[in-house]
Amino acid sequence: MMSTVTQTPCVGRPRAFDTDDALAKALEVFWRKGFEGTSLTDLTQAMGINKPSLYAAFGNKEQLFLKAIELYEQRPCAFFYPALEQKTAYLVVESMLLGAASSLVDKSHPQGCLIVQGALTCSEAGQAIKDTLINRRRDGEIALCERLQRAKDEGDLPADAEPLLLARYVGTVLQGMAVQATSGICPNELRKVAELVLANFPRNDES
Repeated sequence: MMSTVTQTPCVGRPRAFDTDDALAKALEVFWRKGFEGTSLTDLTQAMGINKPSLYAAFGNKEQLFLKAIELYEQRPCAFFYPALEQKTAYLVVESMLLGAASSLVDKSHPQGCLIVQGALTCSEAGQAIKDTLINRRRDGEIALCERLQRAKDEGDLPADAEPLLLARYVGTVLQGMAVQATSGICPNELRKVAELVLANFPRNDES
C-alpha cells in the first residue's frame, strides 16, 4: 500500500509525497554512488524532497541507507535467497550464478551489487554501514553453507564436499562478478564465468 508523508516547503501549502517512490529513488542513488559517495543534496534532489522532510520520513542518511538495503534485498529480481529454494545444490548455485550474470549487468538499474560495493571503504563515520554490509554478506555465506550442508547430508553432494569452502568459493565468485559488472564486462562474458564455475561444481553422478 502506498504511504505518503506531508512535506512542508518554505512557502506555499504542504504537499504529500510517496515515501515508497522516494525510497526507491534513494536506493538508485546509493547503488550508483555508494554510501559515502552520496551526499544529502544528491538524495534530496533525486527524491524530490527537502532535508527536513527526508529526516522526518526516514531519519538520517545512515538510517535511509539501511532502509534502502532492505528494499534492495526485496526486489523482484533479487536472486540470492530465492535460489536457496532450488531442489539440488547444483541448481541452487546455478540459479545464483546465472541470476547474477543477468541481474548485475541489467541496464534498467545501476550495475553491480549494492551489498558488495556500497561501502567497501569508509571513513570512521561510515564504519557502522561498512560493518552492516559485511554482516549481510556473512549472513548470505552462512545461509548458503547451511543449504549445501543439507545437500551433503541428503547425499546430493559428494561425501568429501566441504560446504563452508564451497559457500565461500561461490560467494567470492559472485562478488567478483559484481566488480566486473561495474567495469563494463559484457553479459555474455559474465555468463561464461558462471558456466565455468558450474562445469567444475561437485556433483554426485545421479544428481
